[in-house]
Amino acid sequence: MGGMFGRTKKKDGPRDSGPRTVTLIGKPGCHLCDDARAVIEAVCAETGARWEEKDILRDEELYAAYWEQIPVVLVDGEQHTFWRVDAGRLRRELGG
Repeated sequence: MGGMFGRTKKKDGPRDSGPRTVTLIGKPGCHLCDDARAVIEAVCAETGARWEEKDILRDEELYAAYWEQIPVVLVDGEQHTFWRVDAGRLRRELGG
């Protein structure tokens, strides 16, 4: 997604050897968020990645940055995708 909506990905380079972290940014009652959560849970279980969820309605900064894109998926703090999560693409990103 680099460059889309003014966001850029970090340059490829060494990252620490700890588990990857997937962040789902969404809101309660969002059916696309429910779909994204199911994909993220399954892929993280397969790859050993950690995942967390953040409610866009409880964070003004997230709201300002991502409101029109939810659900948004970050991998290690960098935007991976939004709206729909492709399990294969997320798996590849996580090295699984």
